[in-house]
Amino acid sequence: MPYKAGRAFDSIESAHEFVALLAESVREAKREVEADVERESGSETPRRLDALRTTLYSMEKLELHMNKSRRILNDLRSLRRLLFEERSAGAKPDHAAGTKTETGVEIQSR
Repeated sequence: MPYKAGRAFDSIESAHEFVALLAESVREAKREVEADVERESGSETPRRLDALRTTLYSMEKLELHMNKSRRILNDLRSLRRLLFEERSAGAKPDHAAGTKTETGVEIQSR
């Protein structure tokens, strides 16, 4: 499902796709800052190098948050699919089979 402007959060799927695109943009920008840090390492301007390292640290934190958000959205998609299938089936299964989500949370079917 391609991303459509103005519809980024109409559904869990579109939000997941938007966050994935944002995560990719962050990764690309982080690579550029890493290259800038490498280039400035031998420079005579330590303040600029410190600023670049601070930027890189912040971008690494942002990248982690994007990955966590993507996993949470994936778990929500899985949970919604599980709930939707149970509702459409009309009856819950008798067995208690567990399903693990991407973040390791176990979902119990009853």
